[in-house]
Amino acid sequence: MSEQQEETPIEEKTNGSPKPTSPNSDLKLDFASFWEYSSAPESSDHVEIPDRYDHFIDGKFTSPVKGRYMKSINPASEDVLTEFAEGTSEDVDKAVKAARKAYEKTWSKLSARERGKYIFRLARMIQERSRELAITETLDGGKPIRESRDVDVPLSAAYFFYYAGWADKLDYAFPGRKVKPVGVCGQIIPWNFPLLMLSWKIAPALAAGNTVVLKPAESTPVTALKFAEICRDAGLPDGVVNIVTGAGQTGAEIVNHPDVDKIAFTGSTEVGKIIQKSLAGTDKKFTLELGGKGPNIVFEDAPIDQTVEGIINAIFFNQGHVCCAGSRLLVQEGISERLVNKLKDRMETLIVGDPLDKNTDIGAINSKAQYDKINQYLEIGVNEGAAMYQSSCNIPERGFFCRPTIFTDVSQSNRIVQEEIFGPVLTIQTFRTPDEAVEKANNTPYGLAGGVWTDKGSKIFNAGQKVRSGVVWSNTYNKFDPTSPFGGYKESGIGREGGLHGLYPYVTLS
Repeated sequence: MSEQQEETPIEEKTNGSPKPTSPNSDLKLDFASFWEYSSAPESSDHVEIPDRYDHFIDGKFTSPVKGRYMKSINPASEDVLTEFAEGTSEDVDKAVKAARKAYEKTWSKLSARERGKYIFRLARMIQERSRELAITETLDGGKPIRESRDVDVPLSAAYFFYYAGWADKLDYAFPGRKVKPVGVCGQIIPWNFPLLMLSWKIAPALAAGNTVVLKPAESTPVTALKFAEICRDAGLPDGVVNIVTGAGQTGAEIVNHPDVDKIAFTGSTEVGKIIQKSLAGTDKKFTLELGGKGPNIVFEDAPIDQTVEGIINAIFFNQGHVCCAGSRLLVQEGISERLVNKLKDRMETLIVGDPLDKNTDIGAINSKAQYDKINQYLEIGVNEGAAMYQSSCNIPERGFFCRPTIFTDVSQSNRIVQEEIFGPVLTIQTFRTPDEAVEKANNTPYGLAGGVWTDKGSKIFNAGQKVRSGVVWSNTYNKFDPTSPFGGYKESGIGREGGLHGLYPYVTLS
């Protein structure tokens, strides 16, 4: 046994009284001295990804009008995964016409019960093809296979199951109101959770009786195209779901198309502002789920070890590519030094590497552009005078990988505190009083999500009510459920997705 392990239990002063702690409470996590993980790669041999994908319009894959294609890159290897069609105004127009025809002649003619059956079938087929979808999500996006397998795909199926159940119960969802669908919905989703964001958009739209034209992100289109295969194989009526791939201009064509009745967008605040300006003066409904800079507030009475695990999950889940990531840690002064030391210790155990390896905790940054942006912010943080700490883990030579990073000695005005980095980068500030914590938490342009850590329920309710965020987790983080609404305030968006609230944007009430 080492000298450190033989030390007597430490005692902490709490409110003037000694508080005994475990003899192991401050021991360093040192797994590497005892064993090394053997690689545990998930096989991708059985997953078929064609060399080229076309648009999915009117129930079939359709070549782009102008014959243009783009490349989807595996960020872990920098190899080309596939090519996909680049949508133009002509392609978008074809998709919108197909969606309008399906809405008027097919989908709106079906009983709500029959529509629900189709959505249930989509949910079951997502489950049946879960392994294929998880591997595809990891290959295309760079996230660890454990997350794709255990979070993204099961949650995607759950959202379809949930909204399938609402399809024939809309009269109960809006009692005393006459419910009608909106019509044709244009939907634009981001690259951080491609399949899950698709389910957040398509499932409630179909349940309410609408048809869809969806554009996935240009860096992660493949699972959306796999979902198109599921729609085809499920026998979903032609034109009910249309998927047009491409870059930002393709999304703009959907937003500005005169025959689209509703826009749903998840992505950056900058693009969200452009969309809102484009829709000004029109009668189109819209929801925007935008960026965030989530405050994670830790009080002195919080369970430290549980809290450290929650912090790790809040910022390093999906490489920090999460709009609601807990990217700002606010720690009460009395425990700040101890918590930061434990956090650094825990960071040393995180494995950064091959996303298909089931041991991997942090996968590849989604794209070269995002990798460069994160590194630019690391440089900004250092230049602003903050103290940067990165874990000492090895990272692959190929691909876009970033070590988990924390910044201490930061001020409220620092850019790394105020601006969304969208990577595995955490800023740490301290506070003395609950009011100071709330004031710092609310002092950014964002208001999407946050967390409160304490063993006192009164503090959870008191701080949680004052934090200006659409979602506030207590003693946990990044927990999602189809029955719970999600959305933000301020520059984090307009409207809600999920739960009963997620049906409102897809219906008209009279």
